[in-house]
Amino acid sequence: MALKYEGYTASDWDDWSKGDGGRYHPGECFKKWTTFEGSGSPVTGATITQMAKDNGWMPRSMYDRDDHHELGWDDEIAGEYVVVDKNWIEGKEIHEPTLWNPVQQLTTYLSTLFEASEQVGYVTDTWQNDEGKYLPTKGAWDRTAGELIQLLNQCNGDIGSVLGDYDPAAGAWIRFNPLDGKGVKNENVSEFRYALVESDTMDIEKQNAIMRELELPIAVMVYSGGKSIHAIVKVDASSYDEYRKRVDYLYNVCKKNGLSVDNQNRNPSRLSRMPGIERNGKKQFIVDTGIGKASWTEWHEWIEGVNDDLPDPESLADYWDNMPPLSPPLIHGVLRQGHKMLMAGPSKAGKSFALIELSIAIAEGDKWLGWQCAQGRVLYVNLELQAASALNRFKEVYQALGLPPQNISNIDIWNLRGKTVPMDKLAPKLIRRSAKKNYIAVIIDPIYKVLTGDENSADQMAHFTNQFDKVATELGASVIYCHHHSKGSQGGKKSMDRASGSGVFARDPDALIDLVELDITEALRNQEENKAICAMYQQLFEKFNPVYLQEHVSQDDQLSAKAMEDHAKRAIPQVMTNIMPEIERVIKSVNIRSAWRVEGTLREYPKFEPVNMWFQYPIHKVDDVGSLKDIDPEGESQPPWQKATGKRKERAKEERRSKADEFVDAVANCNMGEPPTVKDLQEWFSSTGKEVSDRTVRSWVTKFGFRIDRNNGNVVIKSDDDNGNNHD
Repeated sequence: MALKYEGYTASDWDDWSKGDGGRYHPGECFKKWTTFEGSGSPVTGATITQMAKDNGWMPRSMYDRDDHHELGWDDEIAGEYVVVDKNWIEGKEIHEPTLWNPVQQLTTYLSTLFEASEQVGYVTDTWQNDEGKYLPTKGAWDRTAGELIQLLNQCNGDIGSVLGDYDPAAGAWIRFNPLDGKGVKNENVSEFRYALVESDTMDIEKQNAIMRELELPIAVMVYSGGKSIHAIVKVDASSYDEYRKRVDYLYNVCKKNGLSVDNQNRNPSRLSRMPGIERNGKKQFIVDTGIGKASWTEWHEWIEGVNDDLPDPESLADYWDNMPPLSPPLIHGVLRQGHKMLMAGPSKAGKSFALIELSIAIAEGDKWLGWQCAQGRVLYVNLELQAASALNRFKEVYQALGLPPQNISNIDIWNLRGKTVPMDKLAPKLIRRSAKKNYIAVIIDPIYKVLTGDENSADQMAHFTNQFDKVATELGASVIYCHHHSKGSQGGKKSMDRASGSGVFARDPDALIDLVELDITEALRNQEENKAICAMYQQLFEKFNPVYLQEHVSQDDQLSAKAMEDHAKRAIPQVMTNIMPEIERVIKSVNIRSAWRVEGTLREYPKFEPVNMWFQYPIHKVDDVGSLKDIDPEGESQPPWQKATGKRKERAKEERRSKADEFVDAVANCNMGEPPTVKDLQEWFSSTGKEVSDRTVRSWVTKFGFRIDRNNGNVVIKSDDDNGNNHD
């Protein structure tokens, strides 16, 4: 009852009712709908709302305080799509026509809204309810606009002779959308061209003024002879569903701009007041035609444009001699403050450790992977680790870097494991908590925890990455986030193409830092072991016999593990008795290291030379000596012809596998689940249109692990155990 009162349709009620499969019966809603005829104390939307409150429901504003904040003196109190303020708008009067010509009024209405061949619905007969209110009947719908116009022009001013006499106390009505000639319901509307906007709770002059200020695409505006004007607005919908959406949008804009629209007028088959008619001593007349924008599309674009909150274009000439300063660098040569950076890499690259190292470098004003960082406050948003693990990891990295924790107050950690929400919900919460902290960087690790939508969808990922723009813009801080590589070898790809998902990930940030693993050769591994053992002996010499190291060990000997061992046996024999565990520890520390190359794509700075580094838990160390410069990334060492051969082999293997699966499926199904004969299989495969021979089927039987039972000719599964015994 409330739905009907508020202007919804039986279809709306039916669609909602389908959610309860146990009680829903097709067609029942439509039957009951016709019995809801209203009363002196109707059930309304307000009735339902109060019932809900009485049973414990609270409006969202009563319990969701996340988006509430104090308003500043300069804050604007406005909602979306607000164009006019009804409190400040001056009313615009309407004027009754000086020369009253009912036929001209009605023919103008018909020729404006309808094609000559379109059926028109109208009502002149009425009835009175218990309260004495005049209500329309279904009326007529059997004539076209062209027929009516012709008859009206021939009636010598007697409209009643064409439409039927009407009661002057009640007036008459007309439907503003064309019908199919079979009835007057929503399903009989042939074109969803217009919607009715009416408000009878405010001054007519203000109604008129607001409708005009809103530039509503009004085809015809009619005075109802009562408390309102009826605006027939162009919506030009292609279907009933689109009509509903557009009318909802139209009514929403009207309401937000102070026009209290009557919701009962939503239906496309709705009646409106007919011009050229007198009602209770007052004339129903056309106020104006062709008001506002020319079409729905033009009006919709205008409304969206008025509220887009975008800045106006600026002239280059205004800035040529006084250019605004660039944002200061956060990571020198890589990223500016307030910009965005993505770090991408595979598992085992230590991406989280690298971002913790970056947090520390910013807090301490130190270098990160060789690049100097600005000093300031940083927020590390931890989405993956337990709080205790994250805190301990920061301490481990500090200690491994050898940095004194002089500015640890510059680092805030927001631990959200188990409490994460999608990024479009997280962004406003993050902004609100960070607004007064003066962060120069916000690091989000990792983003898959807050990903919204399909990562392979460009439009969904554009919406996702736009949240980082909001954070950066609102806080004036750089936003740095971490993402994973797609599957497979990455060596042959460009750095921009390695991140998983849509290309938006690589193209959106101002800086892309990409980690790709290097193939460590046996020779390089041996070389690194030699260097580590030499460094170990050097530390022992410096501790137990530094004079011998300075006087007897040449520079060449200091680079040879064998030579250093020989010197140690002579000069520090006391430590050589138990040296093997230490050597094994050193070798193990070398063997657990992985090698990485950092490449990048930058928007604000020139491209940098690749940075090679080692990752030895828990930190990365830049390869300053060039040991890794000639090492290829994983998957890049193969020549192109070998890659192509490998791809062809993989493709052939997949084809063989799919053929085998197809054959297994045929054996299982071609004889209704019973073991088939060769002939059954032959007919099954030949049914696709390509004849398959008996010989081919027999070869497939053997090839795909089956055999033919000689007793009955059926195909059976063959299974061999490790001893070569056959089991059927």
